[in-house]
Amino acid sequence: MYALAYDIGTTGVKTCIFRIGETIELLAGASAGYKLYVLPGGGAEQEPGEWWSAMCETTRAVLTEAELNPAEIAGISFCSQMQGLVLVDREGRPVRRAMSYMDQRANAELKNGMAYGPQIAGANVVRLLRSLRVTGAVAASVKDPVWKYKWVQTHEPASFAKVHKWLDVKEALIARMTGHCVMTTDSAFATLLYDIRAGRRGWSGEITKMLDVNPAHLPEIVPCTAEVGKLRTEQAAELGLVAGIPVYGGGGDASLVGVGAGAVAMGDTHIYSGTSGWVSTVVDKSMVDASAMIAAIVGAQENRYNYFAEQETAGKCVEWVKDHLALDEINLYLNREFDLKHQTPDMEAVYTNLYDYLMAVISQAPIGAGGVIFTPWLHGNRCPFEDPKARAMFWGISLETGKTELIRAVVEGVIYHLRWMLETQDKKIKTSNSVRFVGGGALSDVMCQMVADCTGRTVETVASPQNVGSVGAAVLIAVGQGVINSIADAKQLIPATKKFLPAAASKAVYDRNYAIFKGLYNANKKLFRQRGT
Repeated sequence: MYALAYDIGTTGVKTCIFRIGETIELLAGASAGYKLYVLPGGGAEQEPGEWWSAMCETTRAVLTEAELNPAEIAGISFCSQMQGLVLVDREGRPVRRAMSYMDQRANAELKNGMAYGPQIAGANVVRLLRSLRVTGAVAASVKDPVWKYKWVQTHEPASFAKVHKWLDVKEALIARMTGHCVMTTDSAFATLLYDIRAGRRGWSGEITKMLDVNPAHLPEIVPCTAEVGKLRTEQAAELGLVAGIPVYGGGGDASLVGVGAGAVAMGDTHIYSGTSGWVSTVVDKSMVDASAMIAAIVGAQENRYNYFAEQETAGKCVEWVKDHLALDEINLYLNREFDLKHQTPDMEAVYTNLYDYLMAVISQAPIGAGGVIFTPWLHGNRCPFEDPKARAMFWGISLETGKTELIRAVVEGVIYHLRWMLETQDKKIKTSNSVRFVGGGALSDVMCQMVADCTGRTVETVASPQNVGSVGAAVLIAVGQGVINSIADAKQLIPATKKFLPAAASKAVYDRNYAIFKGLYNANKKLFRQRGT
């Protein structure tokens, strides 16, 4: 069986064709980027038409690469960024650009709707307790989609008047493909308007009334494995496919990356490092750590939750250091031959990818980056503290510090924060001793070993770790078509391909810097509030 999966990320789409048999085999993959429009006052928007154009481009590319007849595609599914806001009219057309999960403009809406009176963790006590009882979470962050919805209502009444349905990212694309407006269960939960209680699962009239959301704007809720509809003729032609292919609900990245990583059993923990980052552990009940902004979120599996801690910028920090500290070196080193000191003297290597070169460079830098520490808060932070004003910084620079140490410090800073979230989870649950590490960061053996050494955990990776969201989407097609019985069967289809054991000597150095890292936010919290935008 052949499956077509789209991973709709923050900065681009990854489109993959898989053959599903005894294992899930990647036949072809292609990527295309699109813009993230960062606006004054904390705005972050995307143009849904750019998502579609990127999908059309990459679909044709993977069909060519796989040498596959489009009629052989058995199903289409999605993995996508979550907590976006796509407001559409009755024809399923967006009434304005999509608001990214990163958008931070709705401070006044948050204050008026939740952050007033006696508070716990930034939320009104009465409303917090009511939300936790019904939804298992609380809309206490300026980035939660309900406040974006209220922002549009307040600031763009003409656009708001045209709204037929409130959709998330992949749901907007499903609507374009099939003409049906739906939300999968995990997307519905991510609105924080979803009643998780047994026998009442669905949109909560109590919470929608409390937050003044029009219930008519909320679409039908469907399982992630459900067939939503068939690909329409016009859209099939644009994509280079044939009409009538079943389109499945799919899931958000927070739901499907773990599935694609094979971390689907109770207690399984995975760490993801892409544009953003997170630590997620499979649990069997709803729970929340409001003070640390961690919650057990509804995922793709029935009767399971993902205890989820999010890092706003992870791989984005590595991209930043590539663009701003390394690109001036590209003409010196990219595609040039040179000796690697950690290899034999006569061994030469040619790098055609600057990211690979950066990883090789930092592998030769001292562990602990010579005492330099980087805080990876380029766009604020959510967990284990919520502060949209927090920012990145280098700490501990001396006369001996060079660019190599700065670059390594950025990667280490991302890992320190992932460790912080992992250890924060351990205060409520037991995370697994062996963790699956996935996302673009897991392509580097150097970074995999750094994660193992810093956290003290055994780190496992899988084939094509940068495509695990798409793998998870393919699993949903397999379940929907009855090829496998349940999402739990994904574990046997997705074995670990590499294993990294922690080195005690390295961890001792990381422990010292990590202790300082955790203190840098509190030491600079007041200063962050004083800085300009």
